[in-house]
Amino acid sequence: MLSELRVRDLATVADVTLVLGPGLNVLTGETGAGKSLLVDALALLLGERADTQALRPGAAKAVIEGVVEEIDPRLTARIESLGLDVEDGRLVIRREVAAEGRSRAWVNGSPTTVKVLAQLGALLADLHGQHETQSLLHAQAQRDMLDAFAGAGGERVAVVDAHETLHALEAEYLTLSDRRDEVRRRADYLRHVAQEISQADPQPEEDAALDREAALLGEADVVEALTQSILQELDRGDGAALHAVGAAERAVDRLEKLDPTVAGWRELLDSAYANLSELTRVVEQYANDIEHSPERLAEVETRRDVLGRLKQKYGTTVEAVLETLAGAMDELNVLDTADLDLEVLEAKRIAAAAALDAACDRLSAKRGIAVGRLTRAVDKLLPALGLAGGRVTVELPALPQAGLTGRESVAFQVRLNQGMDPRPLGRVASGGELSRIMLALKVVLARHDRIQTLVFDEIDQGIGGEVGVRVGEALARVAQGRQVLVITHLPQIAGKADRHLVVAKGSSGGMATSDVSVIHGEDRVLEVARMLGDAESAAARRHAKELLMAGG
Repeated sequence: MLSELRVRDLATVADVTLVLGPGLNVLTGETGAGKSLLVDALALLLGERADTQALRPGAAKAVIEGVVEEIDPRLTARIESLGLDVEDGRLVIRREVAAEGRSRAWVNGSPTTVKVLAQLGALLADLHGQHETQSLLHAQAQRDMLDAFAGAGGERVAVVDAHETLHALEAEYLTLSDRRDEVRRRADYLRHVAQEISQADPQPEEDAALDREAALLGEADVVEALTQSILQELDRGDGAALHAVGAAERAVDRLEKLDPTVAGWRELLDSAYANLSELTRVVEQYANDIEHSPERLAEVETRRDVLGRLKQKYGTTVEAVLETLAGAMDELNVLDTADLDLEVLEAKRIAAAAALDAACDRLSAKRGIAVGRLTRAVDKLLPALGLAGGRVTVELPALPQAGLTGRESVAFQVRLNQGMDPRPLGRVASGGELSRIMLALKVVLARHDRIQTLVFDEIDQGIGGEVGVRVGEALARVAQGRQVLVITHLPQIAGKADRHLVVAKGSSGGMATSDVSVIHGEDRVLEVARMLGDAESAAARRHAKELLMAGG
């Protein structure tokens, strides 16, 4: 619900704030006072294109701010999908239009684009009259409203699910078919790769092991000399480590007889002796395994060359080469299995297409039934709204192929007079007629429409008397459970208002200005009497009171 609208420096509006409420809000005032300017300002706030010629003379920019509160929780996710944050069910929207043509916008203090603003506006409000933000002029909104009226939510979900399943199967079939064809083109190369790597039979980490072996074979004399040196220090000669530990152990034996507290040293010496003995054994084994073999070195180098050529062609490591082999084998396996897999996928695709057809049939059937109910209900209202020859039709033209929304599009059309051909809603003769047709649609579709704020401009164009009363009643009916703002010259409509605002024109600094105020009680009686033709007439005031009492 739009709770507040502030407009600065737009045409005759210097600085005006509208405080609105739920239910039916009526905006009245003398012709030229600036009523429609306020609706134009709201349209700008909701993303319509800006015209710099509409700025107040001398102003650097026009500023429009709005506060939207009590947002339907069902809309929150859709609003947040636009990258906007809803804070406690509340949005503060601001738009600036500069004299040089630049336009900027913010939502809850964060900058946004006019495109996003327009998408947000489509969720929050409908402006009926000469404005672009009338949701029912757009094919998607017409389809959504018809399906909601038809109670076809489940059928729509089924169509979407069936279409997505079919699309996924078609994509999988195409991917596999393309892959099979590509493998066929590369089959000879892939077989060569697989054969070359398989014949070489590289093993994981084999190259690193060969590198180590080649280094040892190439320096066998050095390795042997170093090994013998280690053994000499450990166990050969009087100064060897094992001999030194044995001498220390004998000295500890003698010392322990004199001082039993050193008994713990024996354990340390035993441990040292055991470690040195094990090290000696390991080194001796290593020395025995040292190979002085030019033949083995030649074999190792040959194998390293084989692996090196594989790595040069198929990967920087043996592991990468093995991955290349696995990939080649996987691709070649496609040739063995693809034809059968494609047959299975084709069978699934045929079944999915049949499921989509069945889901579309159910959705089309519900739409077809709903069209008759909807058009009859709307046509029944139109004569009372001053459109005696008006008829609404809903066309369901077939689409080239079934899609996410079914197999037909939805197009609302209207015939204003008997004998005329139906035309799309957006091409109806006048804003007033369009507004009344929209009102009839909103009355019928009220419980299916989530938009919380409706604005009607020019709805009373060319009507009066009893038709005005019926229009007022229809507006009051639509306003139950939502917010409606109406600009009107008809006292019959003004009398139905839950909140009555008056726009007055004055001057400031030699320049025309518009101001707005909420009126109550006797002020409202005088305003309705003025609309009846004479605010000073006692008869007009009596009639105004009657209208207000009937409206209340």
